[in-house]
Amino acid sequence: MHLRELGEFFKHRRGELTPAQVGLPERTHTQRRVRGLRREEVAELAAISTDYYVRIEQGRLAPSPPVLESLARELRLDADQRTYAEGLVDQAARAGHRKTPRRSPRPKVHPHLTRLLGQLTGTPALVFGPRLDILAWNPLAAHLLCDSATVPEPERNYVRMVFTDPVMRDIYPDWEDVARTCVEVLRMEAGTNPTDPALTALVGELAVADRQFRVWWAEHRVAHQDFGSKRIRHPVVGDLTLDWDTFRYAGAPEQQLVLWSAEPGTPDAERLADLAHGTAQSPQSS
Repeated sequence: MHLRELGEFFKHRRGELTPAQVGLPERTHTQRRVRGLRREEVAELAAISTDYYVRIEQGRLAPSPPVLESLARELRLDADQRTYAEGLVDQAARAGHRKTPRRSPRPKVHPHLTRLLGQLTGTPALVFGPRLDILAWNPLAAHLLCDSATVPEPERNYVRMVFTDPVMRDIYPDWEDVARTCVEVLRMEAGTNPTDPALTALVGELAVADRQFRVWWAEHRVAHQDFGSKRIRHPVVGDLTLDWDTFRYAGAPEQQLVLWSAEPGTPDAERLADLAHGTAQSPQSS
């Protein structure tokens, strides 16, 4: 499973590169039948035999550390892509010592994080678990995004909601960017634990439900994000741009506290304060 995924990742990555990008001369006298680099060109760049590289791409061989480093360099992998590839090789080495994975129960939010959520009255906050499952949230996060309490507990997953809940498409003006990033983060997690039954089920469900998800998942792009900013089109307070930051809790490493904030003194901060204080009136009550 892990090596097959690694091979697919390398195959897609070489398809994104041209000979010119990696310093190879264009062979104009021969017609290229593949998009991007040929397997033999990747092998030449990495100083390994074509047969060796073919077996890696077919998922039949784990590259040695020096070969993996060479391939990462020649395929121009960024930091997240390197982490993803290295994680797949590491997981493949450990897979032989594991039993068949079983679906683990949905984790309960750590009590300390529950306490923090209750104290963060002026800051939208929620807790993500594995696969971006939504484990808990405070009232302001529900008013800012959507009330997860209206979603059945087994379906409370941020990626699922982004792709299947029309409300999420409405509140994110840059929905495509948000959705793409969700896929990339989920793909990164799949590299860490590609045999996770719950993750496999989620990917399968979304692949059936949304054509864009299928296309983006097949691109094998990965990302690791701990902070960023998002534009929100809120039906009550209007448009605002908020920063978000993620903090992993040492007491429960698989749980992340996500906080949303705005620069003090800005219109965004004022609108967020209006939402927090309950001073904004909804269109229905006006």
